[in-house]
Amino acid sequence: MIIGYARVSTEDQHLDAQIAALEAIGAERIFAEKISGTKKSRPELNRMIEQLRDGDVVVVTKYDRLSRSLQDLLSIVEAVGAQGAGFRSLAEDIDTTTPAGRLVFHVFASIAQFERERISERTKEGLVAARKRGRVGGRPPALSAERSAEVVRMRDQEGRGIAELARLFEVSPNTIRRA
Repeated sequence: MIIGYARVSTEDQHLDAQIAALEAIGAERIFAEKISGTKKSRPELNRMIEQLRDGDVVVVTKYDRLSRSLQDLLSIVEAVGAQGAGFRSLAEDIDTTTPAGRLVFHVFASIAQFERERISERTKEGLVAARKRGRVGGRPPALSAERSAEVVRMRDQEGRGIAELARLFEVSPNTIRRA
């Protein structure tokens, strides 16, 4: 069965063109929603994936209708494949039901994985270089060494509770516990 998925980001946009294109290629069922592609939880997408059966093909007019990031697209197509279904994007001519389509899709996936790893390497290299220049990342500590020692003294010697110390030092209880 050919199953269509159509999505627009805002309420003032229209699904008409996508639905017409999906009907034109023979989609027997179309799941449509008006929600941002960056949202992790998309009810119609989730419902569609749950209802997929072996041999179904999910069709979108453009792959960005399914997802805004390549990483998210890969995980959605993986979920579709886990149900025994294929994926097809009309505009990009990607069709995971054919050997050539799977190859193209896997090339995209490999490039995305390579780029993620390169970003990670560059980030780590940048952090090392910053540390060599004396820069330390992250938030500054909420309590100085002196104030931290005072917290410990007040807890141990005066028997004050964590909640009381947190209010007194204007920090979270977790900060007091770490001290």
